[in-house]
Amino acid sequence: MSGDGVREGRALRAVFRSREYRAVWLSDLLSIIGDQMARVALAVLVYGVTGSALWAAATYALTFLPAIVGGVLLSGLADRFARREVMVASDLVRAVLVAVMAVPGLPLPVLCTLLVLVVLAGAPHTAARGALLPDLLPGDLYERGLAVYQITSQTAQVVGFAAGGLLVAALNPATALAVDAATFLVAGVVVRLGVARRPRPEPEPGAAPVTGLGDVLGGLRDIATDPGRRALVLLVWMVGLYVVPEALAAPYATELGAGTAVVGLLMAADPLGSVLGAWLFVRFVPPQRRARLVGVLAVAAGVPLVFTALQPGVAVAVVLWGLSGAFSTAYVMQAQACFVRATPDAIRGRAIGVAASGIVAGQGVAVLAGGLLADVWSTSLSIAACAAAGVLVALVGTVAWERAQRSRPAVVAEPADVASG
Repeated sequence: MSGDGVREGRALRAVFRSREYRAVWLSDLLSIIGDQMARVALAVLVYGVTGSALWAAATYALTFLPAIVGGVLLSGLADRFARREVMVASDLVRAVLVAVMAVPGLPLPVLCTLLVLVVLAGAPHTAARGALLPDLLPGDLYERGLAVYQITSQTAQVVGFAAGGLLVAALNPATALAVDAATFLVAGVVVRLGVARRPRPEPEPGAAPVTGLGDVLGGLRDIATDPGRRALVLLVWMVGLYVVPEALAAPYATELGAGTAVVGLLMAADPLGSVLGAWLFVRFVPPQRRARLVGVLAVAAGVPLVFTALQPGVAVAVVLWGLSGAFSTAYVMQAQACFVRATPDAIRGRAIGVAASGIVAGQGVAVLAGGLLADVWSTSLSIAACAAAGVLVALVGTVAWERAQRSRPAVVAEPADVASG
């Protein structure tokens, strides 16, 4: 390993010296594993009941789409109350709702309603965690913490999808949902015991109070008037077009004549590629070059998925979807870091909340459109069409990002490397 690689590895490990970061990291890890198991369970359950790719995709979209409402109406809670308490309350509410979802025989409309409420309850948790992390990891360690989170969260998705496929095949979807409820409960306890209580944040002198919708509109204004952050948000929000294969894994497996256990394997391909992509990007790409690769990687992420139109078998599909996940995570991770560095601290919380809500909502819209196309055409053509649309949007975003870099070099400035002894 080169000297730079050693320093990078030490820098990544250094974030775990923070006891509070370890608690937040572990709680998110548990929740992600449970969530991915639940997504497999819901995909199999709904597709088995309805036989419709549109319904399967619509249910999957409900795990993302309500986030835009939650981001608008509920993210401000992270600035009105102590952030640790917001995270704990969100986990407990979601644990109860998912436990009810695990009750066998619930009508599909009731199941979907509960799912919407679960996603809504997650919005303040995401905002509180995003606002809290810079306090737990000061300076350059914040960016390193984001990289660790990306790698481990994607690993958790692989484990959750694989375990979910096996659990659903061996037992039933209700069991996977019950496990998801338990992970939320444990996650809340970990945050409560592992993170110190801090008072709710004080507003900047002279700043207007947080007002929910008005605050979010202000965040949108801040982003829309900054060419660099506007381009970054476009590139990150459109990543949902590359998530469509996960939503259509069940009907794609049926299209290939494969079994239920294969659904989890197909859904795990993207997060598995994401783990490798995040590590390779941090390990081999010099810090000063990373921001300049954001647009290139955004375009490259859609190309492998276009080949799904040829209806490749499971093994080839896993490779193609994994490559897309590798490129996607690398560019999204770096775009997020650039966005945070380009956002003034006084408005960073609401900007992160708006951007995060847009990411999740964009994924919901994309997978819903993908399901509609799959019912009209075929699953393989739907995935390819969404990927092609993503490539076109990424090209537009890349041009805008390049212009922003030329006009404002400070946007791409990288923090000094961290070497931990």
